[in-house]
Amino acid sequence: MILTCSGGGSDIRQSRGSLSLPVPIFIGSTGWVLSALCILLSAMLQTPATAAEARINRMKVEYVPPTNPAHQALYERLKERRALEKLQEIFSPFRLPVDLTLRTIGCDGVSNAWYGRADHQVSVCYEYLAEILRGLPKETTPDGITPVDAMMGQFFYVFAHEMGHAMFDILAVPIFGNAEDAADHFSVYIMLQFGKDQSRGLITGAAYSYKKYVMDSKVTAPLAAFSDVHAAPAQRFYNLLCLAYGAEPKLFGDFVQKGYLPEGRARGCKGEYDQVAFAFRDLIVPHLDVQLAKTVLDKTWLPEVEARPAQN
Repeated sequence: MILTCSGGGSDIRQSRGSLSLPVPIFIGSTGWVLSALCILLSAMLQTPATAAEARINRMKVEYVPPTNPAHQALYERLKERRALEKLQEIFSPFRLPVDLTLRTIGCDGVSNAWYGRADHQVSVCYEYLAEILRGLPKETTPDGITPVDAMMGQFFYVFAHEMGHAMFDILAVPIFGNAEDAADHFSVYIMLQFGKDQSRGLITGAAYSYKKYVMDSKVTAPLAAFSDVHAAPAQRFYNLLCLAYGAEPKLFGDFVQKGYLPEGRARGCKGEYDQVAFAFRDLIVPHLDVQLAKTVLDKTWLPEVEARPAQN
């Protein structure tokens, strides 16, 4: 039997041969049903081949030598500490049909990070990482954020954000909403899956990146600033805190107690976290080696500190 979906509608005719599935055009009620069947059968035929190609440990790393001599020390420091190899191991449980490269690269003075669909590469500029280093606190802040927390939290936050874009693309994950918000949520959700001490350090360290945007109770910005595909920094700050509080209200209760997260927003944070967790479970977990992921998450990734300040 050959099932054909053509420009004049769908028709079924008997024949000896293969299943032919051209692009459907919906005409009439019967045509709609048969065209929908075409799409379903096409998906069924394609899925096994795609699944067969997917496997774990498809993460690659690349430290692109910087062209700016000012970044040479940073380049060597990253390589010495095997920063990308650590991320490679963290993301190794994803079953991917293609190789995905994590790389650091010079960007001719531009502080940026992106995922490239054509070459399947997550790129973070040395300029971006240098900016993180320049903004680190000199000592542990009154809120208990250590310089290591601020460095590791922001480093992981940006790479995991771009990894979110990569997963949505490579795994064909549907996004109902803004892709940048979804990538932020992906990043924060991953951070929250580590042990409590590590999650606390990563979340507060990532939040520190928005410090200069939330120091004043009032913000003034040109109207065009709100046209960007990325949410305003203050909004991203509150979204990050809200997901963390929604996941662990005791661990992150000080966010509300100290006034960083308004109570009006905090009341709905569990629902916001549950929504992200539901999407991750149904759309991402099927592409994970769950046992390997558990092994990875159980490891200690943050450097030990002599004593982390107690939460008030």
